[in-house]
Amino acid sequence: MNAGRDAAPSCRVRVPATTANIGPGFDCLGLALDLWNEVRFSLEGDGVLATAEGVPEPGLPRDERNLVARAFLRLCEEAGVAAPPGLRIHSRIRVPMDSGLGSSSTAIVAGLLGANTLMGRPFGRDRLLELAADIEGHPDNVAAALLGGLTIVVQKGERLLTKKILVPEVHVALAVPDLPFSTGVARAGLPTEVSMADAVFNLQRTPLVVEALRTGDYELLSQVMDDRLHQASRLKLIPGARAAWAAAQNAGAAAVAVSGSGPSLVAFVGLATDATRVARVMAEAFAAEGVTATPLGLSASAAGATVSA
Repeated sequence: MNAGRDAAPSCRVRVPATTANIGPGFDCLGLALDLWNEVRFSLEGDGVLATAEGVPEPGLPRDERNLVARAFLRLCEEAGVAAPPGLRIHSRIRVPMDSGLGSSSTAIVAGLLGANTLMGRPFGRDRLLELAADIEGHPDNVAAALLGGLTIVVQKGERLLTKKILVPEVHVALAVPDLPFSTGVARAGLPTEVSMADAVFNLQRTPLVVEALRTGDYELLSQVMDDRLHQASRLKLIPGARAAWAAAQNAGAAAVAVSGSGPSLVAFVGLATDATRVARVMAEAFAAEGVTATPLGLSASAAGATVSA
């Protein structure tokens, strides 16, 4: 935190993109990716002013309705301290919005960490994670964004239990369709009940997904990425997704999944496969179906969100 004689108190927060669910790991698995949003906070001026670069017009709310600001003010409320008389927030956004790559989680985690730092760190990471999950509505993206690496998160009463798994070098190919997409709509379309057979199907595969990523066993990963709880419903909402999925497999991807709630697809590739090429092939398949998509080749990030002066 900057605290010079003439400088307003300030800090900078970096938060990674995430891909969550990872096939069968619905609402419990998340993986941090090496693509970062950066947010600068300073306690100056009057009221809340939030600005951002890297977002299309008309942009994001510039006042206390901004999600970063809402998270910042929520932490102040939880800590029992008055909101600052002046707050300036400037975001550099690289994580595509409404993409299934955790853009809302980056905003929430940034706001909470910025406030926690400038308010004297009243809360530890466990409480920050609980607050983030409460704002987001589910814990998998925020856990990976906060902690980094591959994270497992489960609810136990009012608490969240987390385990960070260090994974070897993991490369993913992503195709990010330019489609209007709402996480809320995607979640609303999920079944409210599932059969015992489908629940067991996912339970059997989720620990093997973790083990495959932990050990770099892409042959195993190719056998266990199937899901029966959420992906079929979401693929129906993403034009061109099935064609892009097949294209990724044909291009050598070990496994493909819907990233978060979509509309992005994530393909896991071994070290001998060029993630950027697979991403491009996926984008071309979307284009053939009339959907523009941005290809991204990324690596997993062992680091989670960080705070600096």
